[in-house]
Amino acid sequence: MYKKMKLVDTVRISPELLGENVENSVKNALKEKLEGRVDNKLGAIVGIIAIDKIGEGHILVGDGAVYYDVTFEAIVFMPQIQEVIEGQVVETVEFGAFVSIGPMDGLLHVSQITDDFMAYDGKNGRLISKTGGRSLAEGDRVRTRIVAISINERDPRESKIGLTMRQHALGKIEWLEEARKPKADESK
Repeated sequence: MYKKMKLVDTVRISPELLGENVENSVKNALKEKLEGRVDNKLGAIVGIIAIDKIGEGHILVGDGAVYYDVTFEAIVFMPQIQEVIEGQVVETVEFGAFVSIGPMDGLLHVSQITDDFMAYDGKNGRLISKTGGRSLAEGDRVRTRIVAISINERDPRESKIGLTMRQHALGKIEWLEEARKPKADESK
């Protein structure tokens, strides 16, 4: 879930940037320091959108930089358990598919794709159902539900988000559109 949050942090402005507009320097320093950072409580900081208040600058002994306490607004992505989210398959492997769900990727395990058994077709880089004739490949758009979350702040790439498509109204977008179309024999 994306959220707009008001946050407070301290930012360091190096001496060579002190002649520039303070607000621009502070905003750029905040972007460099925080954008892309993952926090257990906040989630992934996607972007700094506005500076609300810049406090008085403080100088530390032995450091020519100025430190400002800043109140600012940011867009944050925090996945929630049971949240339904759409994403794009970015990679398929023997054990499932990795789905981009904004600034993070989730794992859609083969057992969580359909009720059919899914096999990996390494030659074509896709997962194929044994009986239904369905496939899942890189670039496919999917609607999933988040079923497990383990955020790792130190190494965001090691964060784990578990996904499922084995529930009503979830699946590959093409499958969902096919299910909505009236069948030829039903329209008579």
